[in-house]
Amino acid sequence: MKLYSDSEIAEILHKDSIFETIGGVADCLGIECYLVGGYVRDLFLERPTNDIDVVVVGSGIEMAQHVAATLGKESHISVFRNFGTAQVKWRKYELEFVGARRESYSRDSRKPIVEDGTLTDDQNRRDFTINALATCLNKERFGEVVDPFDGLYDLEDGIIRTPLDPDITFSDDPLRMMRCIRFATQLKFQIEEETFDALRRNRERISIISAERISDELNKIMLSPQPSIGFVELQRCGLLEKVLPEVAALDVVETKNGRSHKNNFYHSLEVLDNIASTSDNLWLRYAALLHDIGKPRSKRWEPQAGWTFHNHNYYGEKMIPQLFRRLKLPLDERMKYVKKLVGLHMRPIAIADEIVTDSAVRRLLFEAGNDIDDLMTLCEADITSKNELRKKTFLQNFKLVRQKLVDIEEKDRIRNFQPPVSGDEIMEHFHLPQCKEVGILKNALKDAILDGLIPNEHDAALEFICKKAEEVLK
Repeated sequence: MKLYSDSEIAEILHKDSIFETIGGVADCLGIECYLVGGYVRDLFLERPTNDIDVVVVGSGIEMAQHVAATLGKESHISVFRNFGTAQVKWRKYELEFVGARRESYSRDSRKPIVEDGTLTDDQNRRDFTINALATCLNKERFGEVVDPFDGLYDLEDGIIRTPLDPDITFSDDPLRMMRCIRFATQLKFQIEEETFDALRRNRERISIISAERISDELNKIMLSPQPSIGFVELQRCGLLEKVLPEVAALDVVETKNGRSHKNNFYHSLEVLDNIASTSDNLWLRYAALLHDIGKPRSKRWEPQAGWTFHNHNYYGEKMIPQLFRRLKLPLDERMKYVKKLVGLHMRPIAIADEIVTDSAVRRLLFEAGNDIDDLMTLCEADITSKNELRKKTFLQNFKLVRQKLVDIEEKDRIRNFQPPVSGDEIMEHFHLPQCKEVGILKNALKDAILDGLIPNEHDAALEFICKKAEEVLK
């Protein structure tokens, strides 16, 4: 972070004509005009952004209309009269205009009662001190920073803190609790102690927030460079149990007869961070976070083996659709992708832990299809053993599995393969209607190809079907 002076801020803003244009329009209209929030914060953090929020002490819509007219044909304006805001898109920028306002809330809603206000009123309603910074765009005060809550010091110290009483801030709009943790994750800032305690006290209030808004914040946490930061904080303050109880339930360690199992919550976060270091794929990250959510349901104590989690991948796979539905996450191919990876994530590990057979690799290719590379990436990230020798052995075996995948795909064309003899051809060849025998023959053919008994070719497949039919169609 760099602590710029007002004159330095003015010099930076002068480099782009858009800010002088906005300030000039405000001067012509005789109203105060300020950059606020994220743009000012990110300017000090030297984080590039093209999203510009502008507060005017007057009508934000009228200001936007005049700015759009001044910018000319390249600009496009959208007016949202119900909210008293307007957006102007111009070149690479999205400019949001709103009139300064004060807000008050009722207990059962996060929708505020809005009245016209001053800049001070507007800064008072902001969620965090680092988002309450404002920079004047009027000519006489161009570049002057207005910082009533010492947000610059909090930026310098890496602190997330509310401008006013955090209990009121979070109770009024509980989504701010998710935003608090999201900013702490994205910026790698610490949440100030009293602010964090208010998260814990107000966690029940998250129930009035729509699943869509919660998921939007979760996705932003997931896409941050080190998403585990956010999930640790969500768990510490009790919010994770409210929004993702399946993940919160992993944070337990049981001991019996002196034998403990690992904490699957922190293991899952380690896997998530491993994936985040190599991929920006949101849904692969979700698969990493959720890959072990079936473990609480499958956990058993076996005197000889100790703690076991047999079929936890199967339980987890079954939990994914309901979880996505509750959070209003997409129920399309993205959900099916996460479900598939959670269901299959033990398969490469099982193969790598034993002799890597062609048959096992063929079946893995068949079931994973085009997602095989992501599945292998997930499974490699899942090796978090503190036993370095065991970890090294697994990773070496994974290299063998990856090479086998390449070799067998080149030879047998298994990925997304359809049996070379279709069900229609079987019915036509044997003069059969649709019946269970056709399905038996198709499955037998599939197994024969995957087990390497016959090549993935039509003539060999038809010959196999004819021999198998003698047994099935007696």
